[in-house]
Amino acid sequence: MSLLVLQDVGKEFGAIRALSHVNLTIKPGEVVGLMGDNGAGKSTLVKIIAGNFPPSHGKVLFEDQEVHFTRPVDARSVGIEVVYQDLALADNLTAAANVFLGRELRRRVGPFSFLDHATMNHRTAALFRELKSETRPDDVVRAMSGGQRQAVAIARTRLAKAKLILMDEPTAAISVRQVAEVLDLIRRLKDAGIAVILISHRMPDVFSVCERVVVMRRGTKVADKPIDQSSPEEVTALITGAKEAA
Repeated sequence: MSLLVLQDVGKEFGAIRALSHVNLTIKPGEVVGLMGDNGAGKSTLVKIIAGNFPPSHGKVLFEDQEVHFTRPVDARSVGIEVVYQDLALADNLTAAANVFLGRELRRRVGPFSFLDHATMNHRTAALFRELKSETRPDDVVRAMSGGQRQAVAIARTRLAKAKLILMDEPTAAISVRQVAEVLDLIRRLKDAGIAVILISHRMPDVFSVCERVVVMRRGTKVADKPIDQSSPEEVTALITGAKEAA
């Protein structure tokens, strides 16, 4: 069974064609790299999958059912989560508070209701153990490394029981050691049966963790092939237009 299928998807903004006839299939637990230069159509494609706006034409199927997303909450309701480059974390809060932000657990004592910090911390610690992250529930985000911040953002998607996670440049502007941490987190998601679309400009990252690479240029998909049948040199040629398609 396929998890996500795009059939002949296109998007126009007035007279501007951002996407043209894109077909894409993502299987459960598959890690796919999405590459292309700025303006290639990657962001538009991701925003259609994430429910930011509907396609102008074509179909989107999730778990073999046609879906019509008009808001991100529609995509989240079926199990699609996005980890954006800025991570959208609250720096002044703890890891646990960020993981449960907007989904806080409460307990009642008589007529009063209190935040259930103990249960939220316990559940967050379990999520970090699953991800094999050394991040702790009571760590404050402001003091975290880039790799730890990614762990918090990914733990939040795990809490939401995501089936597909779109990761937008997760290794941009972090150290080599932190890059290794993030790539390990992606491997943990794959091991848990969660599909990942990795949007990245970093060729080593894509060739390290992805099974397939999809290349976009000028709103068109110009390649979709197994990593072991391609090379960084070929992908670079496809991105720049030195090679038309693969």
